[in-house]
Amino acid sequence: MSRKDRKVTLRTSVGFGLTDIMGGGAFTIIGAWLLFFYTTFVGLTPVEAASIISIARVVDAIISLFIGSLTDNFLKNKLGRKFGRRRFFLLIGSPLMLTYILLWVTGMNYWYYLFTYLLFEVVAAMVLIPWETLPSEMTKDFNERTKMSTARMFISGTGTFLATFVPGLLISYFGTDNSYAYFINGAFFAVLFAVCVFIAYKSTWENELSPEEEKALLANSNEPRSFSKTVNSIVEVLAGYVSTFKIKSFRKHLAIYIFSFTAKDVFNAVFIFFCVYALNISAATGANLLSLSIIGIPTTILSGILFAKIGPSNLFKIAYSTMIVCLLSFWAIYLVKPSSMIVVLFVIAGIYQIGRSMLEFTPWNVYPFIPDVDEIVTKQRREGLFAAVMTFFRKTSVAIATMIVGFVLEFGGFVKGQTTQSPEAIQTIVYTLVIGTIVLLLIALFIAFTFKLNKQTHAILVNEIERLKNNGSKSDVDPKTKEVVEELTGYHYDNIWDSEVAESKKWKIS
Repeated sequence: MSRKDRKVTLRTSVGFGLTDIMGGGAFTIIGAWLLFFYTTFVGLTPVEAASIISIARVVDAIISLFIGSLTDNFLKNKLGRKFGRRRFFLLIGSPLMLTYILLWVTGMNYWYYLFTYLLFEVVAAMVLIPWETLPSEMTKDFNERTKMSTARMFISGTGTFLATFVPGLLISYFGTDNSYAYFINGAFFAVLFAVCVFIAYKSTWENELSPEEEKALLANSNEPRSFSKTVNSIVEVLAGYVSTFKIKSFRKHLAIYIFSFTAKDVFNAVFIFFCVYALNISAATGANLLSLSIIGIPTTILSGILFAKIGPSNLFKIAYSTMIVCLLSFWAIYLVKPSSMIVVLFVIAGIYQIGRSMLEFTPWNVYPFIPDVDEIVTKQRREGLFAAVMTFFRKTSVAIATMIVGFVLEFGGFVKGQTTQSPEAIQTIVYTLVIGTIVLLLIALFIAFTFKLNKQTHAILVNEIERLKNNGSKSDVDPKTKEVVEELTGYHYDNIWDSEVAESKKWKIS
């Protein structure tokens, strides 16, 4: 069966989505536990610990930009033609998942932890960036892509649950003062990640090139490359990244994604500190509160339905509003400390996880439709480029947020290794968790009110692309279609779907 004739089944969607056991699980553990692990068991200060995460993610973010372009052009390589320009990286990334174990070794110096964390970040990017483009490669159908994205986020929710539930069990078994729990946890997940990425490789496929496209590609790949051509290629790649910001829907999508996920990062980085030092409950109890992320699994199904029914903008609003109410409730718990505090904490944490699940579900369900918006302007498919830009800004924002959290904790009076902290340090933890997270969510919420890409507008856009591909005249465009295209792209309609205009005037936007 030709790959063009393949249908995206539930089995295919699950196989594809298994990679997000790693995407959802690894970075949930890192976000919730690595800063705590470094300051409690390794002996690093908050600033030292935060600098490791920040430096590694900035370096990785830069590398990630080139991974996106590399996968877009990897068919020029024999390995790409044999294994797939995207899927090849899943194949080699599977055994490299075992590097995750190295993060959780104690007794090493600062440079060891910086190197091992950077190594895992690069391996993860090498897998996630090409993997995130596969829905756009495998199908153009809105419902099939939504099926894949829903399966992905369902599995991501499972990964997030395991990433909070398993550490809680291990910490309870080995004791809160035993670092061995973290090492066992790292080894278990490293093997699980490797298996899941390999299954994703076997379950997916890529878009086929026509004989003419393959011939042109091979002819281009055999051309000798001078130094000046190499430099020009790098400049073109960088210009391509800049050009993604000329797509209006992508600018808004990226801003919503970065502010909301950074809010989640701040919460995850500080929550265990909040439980242990502000509420005086154990780290194991904090882990159990985080393990209510299991609620996100059925919530993902609901989110998939709502995504198609009410659109991503409204789903963003529900998610952020829910989380803001819960954050204010955590603050109230800290101030009042009711007698039934643990029960109330579990209720609030459960509701928070509903909002958190919707927050995580929506951006990467929107992403597969962004290259379609770009295509009507550039007449190109640039999935890897957009995935790389999103990954770059995501990792850069995490680096900045983590570094800020580290500085705030240290200058707020937090002292590494102490079982109790000063009132000033505790207040710093509380305000960072509540106010820091809420401010970021409010910014994302404001932008979400202006986001117009949904099932209906996407259908109009895709129909217009097909009409133009079939030599339809731009002068015959329907007024409603013209309005939608201009709203989604940010370009005047006269400046879209024209190779000459796309090259010479592609910076002219409305």
